Amino acid sequence: MKRIILVSNRLPVTVEHGADGFTVTRSVGGLATALRGAHAWADAVWIGWPGACGPLDEHRRARLDLELARLGTVPVHLSAEEVAGFYDGFANGLLWPLFHYITGVLPLRLEGWREYQEVNARFADAVARNYRPDDLVWVHDYQLMLVPGMLRRRLPEARIGFFLHIPFPSVELFATLPHREKLLEGLLGSDLVGFHTDAYRRHFADSVHRILGARTDPYRIRHAGRDVRLGTFPIGVDPAVFAEGGQRQDVAREVAALRGDGSCKLLVGIDRLDYTKGISRRLLAFDALLANRPEWRGRVRLVQIAVPSRTGVRAYTRLRNEVDALVGRINGTYGTAHWTPVHYINRAVPQTQLFAFYRAADAMLVTPLRDGMNLVAKEFVATRTDEDGVLVLSEFAGAAAELTEAVLVNPYDVERTAEAYHRALTMPAPERQARMRALRRHVLENDVYSWADSFLRALAIDRSTSVKPTFAPWPPRRTPAGGVATRSRS
Repeated sequence: MKRIILVSNRLPVTVEHGADGFTVTRSVGGLATALRGAHAWADAVWIGWPGACGPLDEHRRARLDLELARLGTVPVHLSAEEVAGFYDGFANGLLWPLFHYITGVLPLRLEGWREYQEVNARFADAVARNYRPDDLVWVHDYQLMLVPGMLRRRLPEARIGFFLHIPFPSVELFATLPHREKLLEGLLGSDLVGFHTDAYRRHFADSVHRILGARTDPYRIRHAGRDVRLGTFPIGVDPAVFAEGGQRQDVAREVAALRGDGSCKLLVGIDRLDYTKGISRRLLAFDALLANRPEWRGRVRLVQIAVPSRTGVRAYTRLRNEVDALVGRINGTYGTAHWTPVHYINRAVPQTQLFAFYRAADAMLVTPLRDGMNLVAKEFVATRTDEDGVLVLSEFAGAAAELTEAVLVNPYDVERTAEAYHRALTMPAPERQARMRALRRHVLENDVYSWADSFLRALAIDRSTSVKPTFAPWPPRRTPAGGVATRSRS
């Protein structure tokens, strides 16, 4: 197979500094896990930011770059000012909320566009320096939307793919963006643009047609004398990792501790503390369940894990205060000396505990206000080898287009979401098991390797071929359970 150049905002590594040097470890979770198989199997090069590495003299920077090269990665080092403008300002201050339809947190003044252009150009330069004829270039996500167009000018014959991991909004919303034309033209430097759902793909084609006037059809756009193909490629997980993790003995002991004697049902939510995840409305729905159906008081509890995210951004600070207040109010209103309705964990938890929460949950609550896919839903299903448990899923998550056997909810409708919780908690065992078996068939057949393989196969085929992806899983591979570390004593 052709060599692959993967391009993403962050490298799949964590760099930690100490008095005796630095440590480079492979990251787990998110895009790092999703693309690890592609990175290893195809002898790929991965280009991205290694994170804030602190002040490094020339010698230490060279040593770090060498360690990163040994892991098949190429760093794009960014200054604190560049990160503030490119990442915090434009990408996450403007694109992230608008693409998720959360317009109430949009800034009054646009910041970071200059840095966004400059950093995207630096990424394009890094790709061009490392490019070999016949490489496949695969660019990822909203932070790098200008890179395909910049690369097309640097490497006219390159085969370039782009995948968007968040929703693409409707044309009416996208059209409100400053620099909307440049963002679209950046993406149209690709040969193939991929999305999680058909709806996102249609929204992109509509935006190109309405804003740029290009000729489009469902799977192709004609622009600047080139054909740009579009495809729907829903991302999956590595089911073996979660199936095996959920059956470990230490996990089984944790599950037993969480469930106790089984008299108290368990609802579980696991999210980043992000305003797109709908945590506040999830808590309001739980409050409504206890208010409207008092028979559940003392008989159900909600465990909500909310991993801190973007703690320096004002909107996230407001969200944290709002969630803290809701948890306090619910526990203060309904809690007793023997029962606490909401167990709130505002930190990251070890993977063993995640496996345990997935296995112990009577119902998993995945109720974002908007989400590109949401892999927590698929991780939960993959872990449930017992073929039990209920998935309560927002219809505004990309996963809802696939996981139709879940109990689908509109998270903005608090009262009906509360009733969905009740339905999940009272669902007869035969129905629970039938639903979970169907969910597991889909998750197992459409795993992360199928996703990567289908995109790369579509990118590699002749440019004139229409894209209607089929899933052809790669040979099974194992995802490492821990990080691979190297140490430099520079």
